[in-house]
Amino acid sequence: QVRLIESGGGLVQPGGSLRLSCAASGRTFDRYARGWFRQVPGKEREIVAATTMSGGTTYYADSVKGRFTISGDNAKKVMYLQMNNLKPEDTAAYYCATRYSLSGTSYYTRAASYDDWGQGTQVTVSS
Repeated sequence: QVRLIESGGGLVQPGGSLRLSCAASGRTFDRYARGWFRQVPGKEREIVAATTMSGGTTYYADSVKGRFTISGDNAKKVMYLQMNNLKPEDTAAYYCATRYSLSGTSYYTRAASYDDWGQGTQVTVSS
């Protein structure tokens, strides 16, 4: 099991940027596929971005494509979500998640596919 701790959320004006971090403790990080999700009250948790355990293949939701970037550092056991050109509709609680993976080529877009979750960090985009 991997324990995940997010940081980097906050209040930002439209058009601004934030970088979310997700630090992992426990087992080695490089066997885990990773994802970022977000959730607003009353709605289901939705995928934002996902990547394979090597980071070689990435997936982005259409709503964030071209603005967000998922990345990571296996040696430091940290994953990131760089968010640029933020919009009010990006306001949500953001969660990082990992799933132990035997396949270096798989990423996962369903929340139910992930085993470990961070506690969430709030991102508010408002003027």
